[in-house]
Amino acid sequence: MDGVGSTALDVRGRRLVEDLLLPPWLHLLVGNIDDAELPGPIRTLTGRAPEQARRGAVLMLFGQGPTGPDLLLTERAATMRSHAGQPAFPGGAIDPGEDAVEAALREGFEETGLIPSSVLPAALFPELYLPPSGFRVRPVLAYWLEPGVVAPVDPAETASVARVPVADLADPSNRGVVRHSSGFIGPAFRVADLVVWGFTAALVDVLLELGGWTRPWDHERAFDLPDLG
Repeated sequence: MDGVGSTALDVRGRRLVEDLLLPPWLHLLVGNIDDAELPGPIRTLTGRAPEQARRGAVLMLFGQGPTGPDLLLTERAATMRSHAGQPAFPGGAIDPGEDAVEAALREGFEETGLIPSSVLPAALFPELYLPPSGFRVRPVLAYWLEPGVVAPVDPAETASVARVPVADLADPSNRGVVRHSSGFIGPAFRVADLVVWGFTAALVDVLLELGGWTRPWDHERAFDLPDLG
C-alpha cells in the first residue's frame, strides 16, 4: 500500500470536546485518544490506503445505562450483501458533502432510530483501512446525552439493536477469540446473544484498553462463529 496511487491516512486520534461535557467515566478514554496512535494489532490498519478507497464512518456510542456505561451495537441482517449477520457499530459510507461525524450520526439514525441531536461527538479515532471491503473508516466516539428508544429501522438492513453494558464486555467470562476459515484470528465477545468479532471486536478491545476497563482474560478460549449460510 506504500506505492504510487496510495494516500496517507490520519494515524492519530483527536479529541472533540472538553471533559466537563462528559461523564467522569469517559475522561480517561477520550484523553487517551487525543493526538495518540491506537495500541495493539489494530494499528496495522493505519498508514496508507489506495486513493480509490471509499471513505466510511462508524458510530461508537456510549450511554449511561441503569447499571453503568453501555455501548450501542447492532446485528446486520442475514440478507446483507457484505458482513451478513455480523454484529457491528452503526455505520457506512460517507456521502458527498458529509464529514465522518455527520455520516456516523446519519447512519445511527437510519439503522437504530436514535436522535442525532441527543448525541455528543467526543473524539475521532485514526482512519483505518480495511482491505477486504476497500474502505478507509473513521470511527467516531460519542456520548449519548439523552438516551432514547432504539430498534431496527429497516429489518432488511438491521436484525437487532442492543445497548451492551461495558461491564459485560469487560467480563473475562465473556471474552475469547475466533478463528475464521480465512485464517483470521482475533478477539471476540459473547454478549447480548451475539458473538462480536472481526473489525467491531477489535475496536471494542481498544475501547476497553484505552478506557481502563480491561481485565485479564483467557486468550486461548475460542468461540465458534455462528453459521451465516
